[in-house]
Amino acid sequence: MANVPVKRSTTSSIAPLMPEWSLDPYLPMRDLLRWDPFAELARSVQRPIATFTPAFEVKETKDAFIFKADVPGITEKDIDVSIAGNRLNISGKREAEVEDKGDNFYTYERSYGSFMRGFTLPEAVDVESIHADLRDGVLRIHVPRSPEAQPKKIAVKSSTEKGRA
Repeated sequence: MANVPVKRSTTSSIAPLMPEWSLDPYLPMRDLLRWDPFAELARSVQRPIATFTPAFEVKETKDAFIFKADVPGITEKDIDVSIAGNRLNISGKREAEVEDKGDNFYTYERSYGSFMRGFTLPEAVDVESIHADLRDGVLRIHVPRSPEAQPKKIAVKSSTEKGRA
């Protein structure tokens, strides 16, 4: 005979033979509550490719509104600035570079495509004097206020001085 040690227990336990959920009746409910169907849905849907969306900065000064947008790699012919009523519309596109089939990309994080932004302007702007400038990848749009909307200094007169004279 072989010398194989046999370990014998003095107490009889049926726990190892029972399913795990029978020891904890709340275990199936905990598993169900941890389940996130949206996470599984997100895994099955591919992420869309990022589109080009320039960052805008809008500033108000005492005589104008200044719009700035970061549009690197876009030429003047690819940008359209228009006014419709009191709406300033800015649209453009950045074309993808031509790639050779033999090129190997290790990272592809740049985005391309069309964009469209619209801004509502106040009523008191001089539409005829709006001008846009593209320099060093930054689009600047200067929207001056109309002369009627410019703040005016009003002199204050004291009524007590008139009474004393």
